[in-house]
Amino acid sequence: MLLVHGFGANRRHWRHTLVPLSAVAHVWAIDLLGFGASSKPPSRLNGEEPRSGAVHYSFDLWAEQLLAFIDTVIRPSGPETPLHLVGNSIGAVVCLNAARLLLARGTPPAGVILIDCAQRTLDDKRVGRLRPWEKSTRPLVKQLVRQRWLLGALFGSLARPAVIRRVLKRAYPSGANIDAELVELLYRPSTTTGALESFRGFVNLFNDHLAPDLLAELSRHGDGPPVRLLWGSADPWEDPAEARQWAQDHRCIVDLVVLPGLGHCPHDEAPEQVNPILQQWITPPNRTAAQRT
Repeated sequence: MLLVHGFGANRRHWRHTLVPLSAVAHVWAIDLLGFGASSKPPSRLNGEEPRSGAVHYSFDLWAEQLLAFIDTVIRPSGPETPLHLVGNSIGAVVCLNAARLLLARGTPPAGVILIDCAQRTLDDKRVGRLRPWEKSTRPLVKQLVRQRWLLGALFGSLARPAVIRRVLKRAYPSGANIDAELVELLYRPSTTTGALESFRGFVNLFNDHLAPDLLAELSRHGDGPPVRLLWGSADPWEDPAEARQWAQDHRCIVDLVVLPGLGHCPHDEAPEQVNPILQQWITPPNRTAAQRT
């Protein structure tokens, strides 16, 4: 299993997952480029001149990073090793995109598990769903968030332990496992060189992959990997109603479990509920129809 964190997090966010899952599989967790202890190169946005060492942060970049890790670490001798990709939030979109690339080269994963997958409501392809005032201010907002001076002030105001703890109280509605270790593992990487650049790269992703498009592509292939969805019913940012719609629309989705009262990161908020589900899913019985809860 390869575990992929969400925005602002890192591989340590799987702190309650790694050991339980290692009882049934070899498990890796990775820091996406720009997060955690990984490198944080300068960002290059669309329309900007190339700059030495700068990268265009994107879901293609992160998916290619996963493929490189899979090829060199997990499957160095070939694609025979069954592989499950597990992602939370934007990490779930990265996993879907990596599954698409693996499928295209004939080495699909054994399965993909999406935990509160990012729906990316601010993407240009979803602009029709915005309220009128959001549409009218969108061009100005898109120009402002390109400016390093402005983002520096915004990032400085957000990357503080007290603010992180307040955000966690929304993300973890039960309040469980909001501890000093969690605050520290989220805060510490924000103090490292380049953290502002990866933040700038991410908040300017206005035209990138959307989960429904990737799910549709996986569904078009008879040999595509099964996809399973795990969701917190009280996620303040990613509506579980949309996940239910995905399960109806895309035949690659074979399971959807919505956990009552949990938020955006159920694997860390309630690992005692999530880990048994993940263990079951990586060694599932044969199923012909989706189980939807």
